Order: sequence, then C-alpha cells, then structure tokens
Amino acid sequence: MRVLIVEDDFTSRKLLQMILSPHGECDIAVNGEECIEAFTLALDEGKPYDLVCLDIMMPQKDGHQALKEIRAIERGRGILGASETKVVMTTALDDPKNVVEAYYKGGATSYIPKPLDKHMFLHLLRNLGLIS
Repeated sequence: MRVLIVEDDFTSRKLLQMILSPHGECDIAVNGEECIEAFTLALDEGKPYDLVCLDIMMPQKDGHQALKEIRAIERGRGILGASETKVVMTTALDDPKNVVEAYYKGGATSYIPKPLDKHMFLHLLRNLGLIS
C-alpha cells in the first residue's frame, strides 16, 4: 500500500506514520500544496497512492481544497468511481459541517476525528480493503 500523509502537525504526522508504515510505503506532505504536488507526481510516475490521509485544517491550502483538486485531477485522467484513491479526512473538528463538506461536497472516502484511535483507524482501513 502506498500512502500519502498530509498533516501540518508534527505529532499527528508521526502517529499516522507509525500506524501506517508497517502496512506499506508512507510519504509525507505538510500542507495542501505539497499534497497536490506529491499526488500528481505519483500519478505521473505510474505509482498512484492507495490512500491519502488528509488533515482538514492546514496552512496555504486546507484539506477540503486539496481534496477537490485531487478529485479534479483524477477526473481529468479518467480515474473514476472505485478506481479513485481512497481519501480519509482527519481533523480535530468533529462537527457536522466538516463531515458534510468532506463527504458530500469533496468526495472523501471516509472521515476520522482526532485524537486518532489506532484500532478504529485500522478497522476502517480493513473495511476499505486497504489492509488485511
């Protein structure tokens, strides 16, 4: 599994990396701009990400905007439906407005609040078919 962890908080980034690295290769981006660069580069190299863990609140470009761009890039390349990269939004803002924005407007695969519960997160990844 190839994973892009997009998180501006060092501690959250390290926690995600610790949870995910036993299951595959993890790349890091610290903001939405770096996320789009890494995502596009991975597609260009023919090694797309299986999972993007995307924080919502970040400087320069927030997670909602980055998600919209990811989905636009995929549409532009004919990557649709089940072929889309799984995007799990992570945020400390566990409120209905952010859930609606992430799922219905942005096209997120799932949403998980911080602080991250490792077992719940791994269960989610199993349900998405990313890990066994």
